[in-house]
Amino acid sequence: MKEVLLCYPEGRFKALTMSYDDGRMADKRLIEIWNKHGLKGTCHINSGLLGTKDRIPAEEIASVYEGHEVSAHTVRHPTIARCPNELMVHEVIEDRKALERLTGYTVRGMSYPNGSYNARLKEMLPGLGIEYARVVSTTGGFDLPRDYLEWQATCHHNQKLMEHAERFVDLHKSQYLYLMYVWGHSYEFDNDNNWVLMERFSAFVGGRDDIWYATNIQIVDYLKAYEQLKFSASLDFVYNASALDVWLSVDKAIVKIESGCTVKL
Repeated sequence: MKEVLLCYPEGRFKALTMSYDDGRMADKRLIEIWNKHGLKGTCHINSGLLGTKDRIPAEEIASVYEGHEVSAHTVRHPTIARCPNELMVHEVIEDRKALERLTGYTVRGMSYPNGSYNARLKEMLPGLGIEYARVVSTTGGFDLPRDYLEWQATCHHNQKLMEHAERFVDLHKSQYLYLMYVWGHSYEFDNDNNWVLMERFSAFVGGRDDIWYATNIQIVDYLKAYEQLKFSASLDFVYNASALDVWLSVDKAIVKIESGCTVKL
């Protein structure tokens, strides 16, 4: 039987995604750096705080985050595990509604405000249209998410970022899929006077042919598209039932499985 393995787009086996919270004005500088080096990121925003206390105003959201992902962070950033169910629902669904009006696309992810969450909230999120949610604990590794609603990053940018980046770039065993996921707050670079860290990191990891640069939701969508592939029992062919193209390694040859198509393997 053939050896069939999932790959990232174009046959890559490494991916990088960024995740930054609160929608502060420093996001503008952060995104300029990402754009310069071809990085992609997700910014989690409190719609009820837009335009207050150094936060980006509502009318600038679409332009500032163009090419990246705007994601939910609740309306007012409460310690949400302490809230009743009714307030949990309000904070998530109203944040989605407001952000969707500003961006023109469906908001399907979030990061937990103050890192606060519990089993009760996790159970609610799929019914509220949330497909992933990032926590603040980190792994130090490059694994794919095991629980989309309790997604752990590789590191915060103040946790040996360049050491992690160097290990990530050096990875060469293509029998595995790797994901480097960095999180933080853009205003921390102002507070710590260390913008040079993000500039150095982005220059180092950016512009590489063997890395897929993606937003959080692009990674979720791609992995779910793979899960929708319908393989024949003999692995002679596969049908892609999703709206995304998916790449496979078939006996070490890279094969593109186009959306809606049946492809011989």
